[in-house]
Parts: sequence; structure tokens; C-alpha cells
Amino acid sequence: MSQYQLNHLKQLEAEAIYIIREALSLFERPVLLFSGGKDSITLFHLLKKSYYPQKIGIPLLHVDTGHNFQETISFRDTFVQKEGVKLMVASVEESIDKGDVVEEKGVGASRNFLQSATLMKSIEENQFDCLFGGARRDEEKARAKERFFSHRNEFGEWDPKNQRPELFGLQNGHLRRGEHFRVFPLSNWTELDVWQYILEEKIDLPSLYFAHERRVFERQKTIYAYENYVQLSPEEEITIKNIRFRTIGDVTCTGAVESTADSVEKVIEEIKMAKVTERGTRMDDQRSETAMEDRKKQGYF
Repeated sequence: MSQYQLNHLKQLEAEAIYIIREALSLFERPVLLFSGGKDSITLFHLLKKSYYPQKIGIPLLHVDTGHNFQETISFRDTFVQKEGVKLMVASVEESIDKGDVVEEKGVGASRNFLQSATLMKSIEENQFDCLFGGARRDEEKARAKERFFSHRNEFGEWDPKNQRPELFGLQNGHLRRGEHFRVFPLSNWTELDVWQYILEEKIDLPSLYFAHERRVFERQKTIYAYENYVQLSPEEEITIKNIRFRTIGDVTCTGAVESTADSVEKVIEEIKMAKVTERGTRMDDQRSETAMEDRKKQGYF
């Protein structure tokens, strides 16, 4: 890695730590949204640096659909035990069982869209006023509209036309009762930045991010992992391919790419050559032109 790249990463790291410390100084009940994906793991690493020499003083919150990759859940549980942090799990399956949300049925059904209601209930019950998230502006056009401090009203709604200015790096954390902020310290990072930082800092990741053999099927020119609860259409068939995932979410909507990249260095080289965006393989973003923005307005990450 060149000296320029190292300096660039150090600048991004310093900016992220500044945002984290600003939020920690302004809010009383912060929490880290933790999916077990590379961005939330990188954000946790930056939180550790922000708290140093003390230990992280906030809990982790995972919104579990019940259809997550088993590798993600295993990594999550090992991770929190190793780091000695508190993990809170908001269960979409419990929301379904209680009748708070209605599960989709049929081909293409996904629980991913039910996460907003489960998350909002957890925010209300725990009175969180700040949720750290690993979203980045380069991921998707709706996320490109985000500020570092993303204000949400008492219903968890996000209004992209009514965000607070962040002139000269100043943050406005004023809240009314019931409102909260989503804080995104990685806003100015790219997918490549995250991977280069992971390489430089030697950060461990779930095995899903690296090439492995898996049962898959193809839908709308995208490869998806096959699990027993995934319903196939008559023309879809299960095959075995060597793949890896660029993002990690609900199994039912997270697409994969064919790959032989089995190390961080090889993944970085692959990303440099990629012609499809990181979330270009996500089925949940393909339902409509404004799918992500619509979900964000309803309380999504």
C-alpha cells in the first residue's frame, strides 16, 4: 500500500473517530447497529479506538430476521464473547409471532422489509437516542443524501429534504422527546477504503466475504444462496458454484458474485475491477427505483 493510500486511510479514520466522539458527548443512550458485516465490524474497530484506553461503553444491537446466514450468527456470537461487549438482539421472528408484522409468502418473499418495525420497537423500548450505523454514501443513491448525523422524528421517519446543515464540521444533536439520530461515521468511505483499512488493521471478517463453494440458484441474473426456507420458481434450479458475498444481510435478498478471491488482498484486486456496485446484487434494492429511500423513510437503517 502506498504512502498516499495510508495517509488517506488515516484521514478517514480521524474523521470517523471525531464523529463518534462528538456523538458520544451529545447523546445519553447510544447503541451500535451490528449486523456482523464488514462495515459494522470496521465501525466497532473505530469505536474501540475512540474509547481507548477505556473499553467500549455502549451495547451492540442486531436486528435478526431469523433468515441470516449461519456463518454470520456464529461469527457474531464469537465476536461479542471475545470483545466482552453486550449484545442485544431484536427478533423479526418474534415480531411475526406477536402479529406486529405480516410475513411475505411465495417466490421472492423476504423478511428484510420487516426489520424497520422490529428496530423501531427496540428503539422505543430501550429509549435509544443515537444509533451508530456503518452505512456509506457510495453504497446507494438514497444513502448519498445522508449527513453524518441523520435526524429521525418520533416515528423514526427520515426526511431527506429536512436535514440539518453540517457546516465547518459542526454537528447539531438537539432532540425533541421521542426523536433520535442515526450517526454514520463511515459516510465518506468507499467499499475499497473499507477493505484497505481491514487489510491495514488486520480485522477479522466472516468467511462469507471470501470465495467458498455453496449451493446457489440464479434469479434475475443474480446469484443467491439456497436455504430450505427459500421458495424457488419452477424454472429455477440449484447448482454449486464458487462464490463470495460483497454485502451480508438476509439470505433471501443478498446476492453473491462468482469469485476465487480467498484473501483480503485478492478481494481488493477484485473490487478494483468490479463493474457492478456493491449493492447491485441486493434484491431488496431492486424492487423499485426508490426502494432504499422508501425503507429509510419508514425507519430502515
